[in-house]
Amino acid sequence: MLSEKVLRPDSKGRVSLGKLARGVSSFRVTVDDRQRIILDPYAEIPVTEKWLFDNPAARESVRQGLVDAMDGRVSELGSFAEYADDPDD
Repeated sequence: MLSEKVLRPDSKGRVSLGKLARGVSSFRVTVDDRQRIILDPYAEIPVTEKWLFDNPAARESVRQGLVDAMDGRVSELGSFAEYADDPDD
């Protein structure tokens, strides 16, 4: 779906994207040969979660787990309360 909106820069050349930037932490900016400004939105992730994006097998496992959960393929494993005081690895 293509959306179009006219934005006007302020006296310092700034443009407010408002709701268009919801969920976006940064943009990569490209200016093409026709002088069009292209903003590619980025949603950055914490470094502590980067390992998942760097590990295709783990990423696929999580993806499959989400699909299974959405399709109702889940199992009750009981309480894990006995492990609550174990030190983190």
